[in-house]
Amino acid sequence: MKAGQTVVSASLEDYLEAIYHIVGAKGAARAKDIALAMDVKNASVTQALRSLAEKKLVNYAPYEVITLTGAGEVIARDVVNRHQTLERFLIDVLGLPDDEADEGACRLEHAISKPILERLLKFMEYFQTCPMSDIRWDNEAGFFCGGGADVEERESCGRDICGHGGILERKAMKLGEGE
Repeated sequence: MKAGQTVVSASLEDYLEAIYHIVGAKGAARAKDIALAMDVKNASVTQALRSLAEKKLVNYAPYEVITLTGAGEVIARDVVNRHQTLERFLIDVLGLPDDEADEGACRLEHAISKPILERLLKFMEYFQTCPMSDIRWDNEAGFFCGGGADVEERESCGRDICGHGGILERKAMKLGEGE
């Protein structure tokens, strides 16, 4: 963390993220909107909003609309970016169902470091643009590559060990080494 940056807990990041989404949908947020979105009590929202206002991350006054300050929006966008990146990874690469991926992304978004997130973003760019990006999670076999269901029909993008029977060839080579 850089000097002068505001320290925000995972809980407060969740509030900023909720406010960001509500403001995006409605133009401004009210405490009751936040309570509904986060499934928390109004008293919890009030306490969080006071804390965020003290940190100058939200514009808040009781019974008034709530908006993000410039600094609050920067943090909120960062949290949203982390969440979306992690959620896409969990769905597209690991094959998790949407609801499970969303819940997992919520937990992971607070713990992932910027360098790891940047690498994950680069991986997702590669994954989405590689002409052989049909890598998917299979619960029984794990990852697999392919251009077809039959191992012999699969092509290699040159960056993997699968394709053209690569996995089977490696197993055969290992078996041959043992003789």
